[in-house]
Amino acid sequence: MAMEHPVDQAQQKLESGELDAAIRIAEGAALSGDAEALALLGSWRLIGHPLPRDLVLARSLLAQAAEARHGWAALALIALTANGSGAPSDWQAALTLLRKTAQWDAEAKEHLRLLHAMNIDADGYPTHPVKADTISETPSAHCFPAFLTPDECAHIARAGQDLLEPSMIVDPVSGKFLPHPIRTSAGATLGPTRESLPIQAIQRRIAAATHIPVAHGESFSLLHYAPGQQYRLHVDTLPEPCNQRIATCILYLNDGYSGGETYFEKSAARFRGRIGDALFFSNVDASGRPDPKSRHAGLPVIKGAKWIATRWLRAAPFDPWTVGG
Repeated sequence: MAMEHPVDQAQQKLESGELDAAIRIAEGAALSGDAEALALLGSWRLIGHPLPRDLVLARSLLAQAAEARHGWAALALIALTANGSGAPSDWQAALTLLRKTAQWDAEAKEHLRLLHAMNIDADGYPTHPVKADTISETPSAHCFPAFLTPDECAHIARAGQDLLEPSMIVDPVSGKFLPHPIRTSAGATLGPTRESLPIQAIQRRIAAATHIPVAHGESFSLLHYAPGQQYRLHVDTLPEPCNQRIATCILYLNDGYSGGETYFEKSAARFRGRIGDALFFSNVDASGRPDPKSRHAGLPVIKGAKWIATRWLRAAPFDPWTVGG
């Protein structure tokens, strides 16, 4: 009978509430250079459970696991190196890590292929401007046609497909999760470890097109709408005084569906993006206050499935590791 791996033992202890035992087992295996244990400890340091969050230590653990050719750890480290988690952003260092990892990891090799097909500079920013078409004057809304290639669209969708869950809210009275009353899609957040270099290059492309710094963007929200699902009329701004969502960028990731247009109530404008299109619109007025004229909806999908990725853009830099940014 094969002996159970220490990581499996640690996970079982964690699930049963024996946190100290889980940590002890994982740390013991990591001391012997076990890649799985190093990656597990790194993930715990990122999550902040059962060990306190420590991004610097997390990166060190992931680097050790990557040296032992642990695929997830290597890709996570590449993402964190480029997006500036635990240290200043360093695109060139991340690219060097990706090239090294691509020598033995198929997913890293695919990421490198996507990057080579992009027109980007030494820092991952686009070298060519993009064309903008006006969709609505009030609110201000513009389309960037063919902003992404089909390969790039597929990459974003695959990056979060395993995380998709029905859209839910927490009932303030009972504390229970309930179906979202406005958005009936399934969604996932592509957090910092899921931000591959192709995804971060696309985020830099958004920054260049919108003139809003890349550091002001939230993580991508991946959304999947089945027939009948929709996002009823709403605004994207946040209700409390905060680092406001001043603008929204929606990436349309597929064709082959009907319905599902983005509808702006004030102007009655409707936009049905084709695969690769990007829609950008403002959520605030000239003074930076929430603009009710930005109220919009994702109309019900009639046939097929609609895939989009949304990036909300803030007034100031946004930290995905801090609640509320």
